[in-house]
Amino acid sequence: MILVTGATGLVGSHLIQALVSAGKPVKALYRKSIPQIVGAEQVQWVQADILDVVALEAAMEGITHVYHCAAIVSFSPKQKAALHQTNIEGTANVVNACLQAGVQKLLYVSSVAALGRIRESGMVDESMNWSEETSNSEYGKTKFLAEMEVWRGIGEGLQAVMINPVIILGAGDWNKGSSEIFQSAYNEFPWYTSGMSGFVDVVDVVQAAMVLMESSVTAQRFIISGENRYYRDIFTMIAQGFGKKPPHRKVTPLLAEIVWRLEAIKGWITGKDPLLTKETARTAQAVVRFDNSKLLKQFPDFQYTPFEDSIKRICGELTVKHGL
Repeated sequence: MILVTGATGLVGSHLIQALVSAGKPVKALYRKSIPQIVGAEQVQWVQADILDVVALEAAMEGITHVYHCAAIVSFSPKQKAALHQTNIEGTANVVNACLQAGVQKLLYVSSVAALGRIRESGMVDESMNWSEETSNSEYGKTKFLAEMEVWRGIGEGLQAVMINPVIILGAGDWNKGSSEIFQSAYNEFPWYTSGMSGFVDVVDVVQAAMVLMESSVTAQRFIISGENRYYRDIFTMIAQGFGKKPPHRKVTPLLAEIVWRLEAIKGWITGKDPLLTKETARTAQAVVRFDNSKLLKQFPDFQYTPFEDSIKRICGELTVKHGL
């Protein structure tokens, strides 16, 4: 029996559909409501929070494998306490519950943010870690410290492996997370930056996770990245997928510094999270390349989906989902 945390998120929801399609028995946690996804009726749903130790331990009964996808993704300064609580304490709780239940293997969905993203001098690989010098992201710090909890579990005898996806493209809730990219492109957001990052299809993240879970690999981490692309290229491809006008106005570093400060003031007045923060403004300007060779060398049959195919599929799914 497989347990999935973070079932309502982009990765978790797609993972559950893939597991059900593969005929795997799945138990999944939810906090408020059961997500409306294909195959949901074949899942054993348990209302529990990873911060609730008692409920989490009860959910682990009979579980042999755990995919830990639950996390808060935010770059808002106001979310600092919530980030630490869910991402670090929640992961520690999952690790402890796995050890107590005698779980055979844990797969933790981390992030490349845990590797320290701003390194323009060379490729980012699995040997790197978050530090004050290489990243200004509090989110990245919490994912790195969460990985430390997984390593602690490994030291205590737990079989575990970690994946570090780059920016994930998928038809999730386009009002938050990486799926906001699609909403911005659909609304013909005119601005683009000169930055570069890695991007990957959520389907590929799920397949990589399942391949690693079913392998004998343990005590390792893997960058999951399809390609390194400029943000402008990705936004343009998505806009074209919706038949919309692509971005055409460049955001200079000076303008980005002004805008994030204005957004901070606006957020302070309205009480809402700012659309752009100091962290995201500077990350969007950075040219960062990720080395995806480790996974491909270890699993030579694994192939990433071409971006053109991914974006065409995702735009189609979002068009149906939102009645566009």
